[in-house]
Amino acid sequence: MIVGFEAKRIFQNYSGLGNYSRNTINLLVKFFPDNRYKLFAPKLTALYQLPESVEAITPTNFPYKYLRAYWRLNHVDKLLSKNHVDIFHGLSHVLPYGIEKTGIPSIVTIHDLIFLRYPEFYRKIDRKLYQSVYYSACKSATKIIAISNQTKEDLIHYLKIDPGKIEVIYQSCNPCFYERVSEAQKSAIRLKFNLPEKFILNVGTIEARKNQLSILRGLVQEKLEIPVVLLGKITDYKKGLDEFIVESGIRKQLIFLPNTDTSELQAIYQMAEIMVYPSLFEGFGLPVLEAQASGCPVITSSTSSLPEAGGDGAIYIDPGNSLEIGQAIQNVLSNNDLKNELIRKGTAHARLFDGRIVSEKLMKLYQSLVK
Repeated sequence: MIVGFEAKRIFQNYSGLGNYSRNTINLLVKFFPDNRYKLFAPKLTALYQLPESVEAITPTNFPYKYLRAYWRLNHVDKLLSKNHVDIFHGLSHVLPYGIEKTGIPSIVTIHDLIFLRYPEFYRKIDRKLYQSVYYSACKSATKIIAISNQTKEDLIHYLKIDPGKIEVIYQSCNPCFYERVSEAQKSAIRLKFNLPEKFILNVGTIEARKNQLSILRGLVQEKLEIPVVLLGKITDYKKGLDEFIVESGIRKQLIFLPNTDTSELQAIYQMAEIMVYPSLFEGFGLPVLEAQASGCPVITSSTSSLPEAGGDGAIYIDPGNSLEIGQAIQNVLSNNDLKNELIRKGTAHARLFDGRIVSEKLMKLYQSLVK
């Protein structure tokens, strides 16, 4: 079987959709090496090295070499038959226009519809664009993959998609998070980033939806002096964090790490006392799975898909209640039995998202549509 992929995010996104896309390809190559995989991407970067059975197809001729976005949406459908593609998978919300006319079955993965649920977090022009592209992809697709039951419910509610067209297939995380790093590796990472002996961790873009301010408020309300590592891309939301940090006199407790690679993140998860993730809403919440696979206790929100991601291996809090967040952190820090129980249950839950399980479900769907 030859599987084609809409693959922009593989080469252009460092986290989030990029991680999902890279992990998906790597798992399929690992567990189904007899197939061939073709990545249709506007451009290639050093972010991803192609495995042996994977080929990248990019625009090379005028005018598409200069109109890459147009090529991605309006020309890829014309390349599928020439490349003998049996099935096409849009890994991140997008399918090329006109794919339904090719006779080639298609799948699109929808990660979330947060731009419709929380429109205040997005510019109006972006919301209009996302809604048009997402709806077009869902309408054209033979099947839709939702990465959680929450996303499936949102597809039904906001885009009026037929439930029978939607398949829920959870994502896995990078296999490295299931592996333990050596003490020497931890020491090297601790030295590189000047990390303290004990700290709590938050992973994700520093933005309003991720709700890092509630962590800081919880620390102040509970008078917790443990350092906090905030790991992720920084946005304008940090200005509000900085104001609170100055007002509260907790500057020395905060460490911002905007750039780490996967192996560094792997070690940081395994050094953290707790990963605290009070996001307001997630399509899945990959850091929860990564932390559990790493053996790191998790505190996260009781909202959206996060209970699906964390199962019985996490403590759940109201993301709008900073006092509750602070108390949950205090409870884990002061109770070794609770901490060890979270580690035990969390690592067991993470095994349910093993790469073999996820890739087999995906391949079963491909084969059902090609037949």
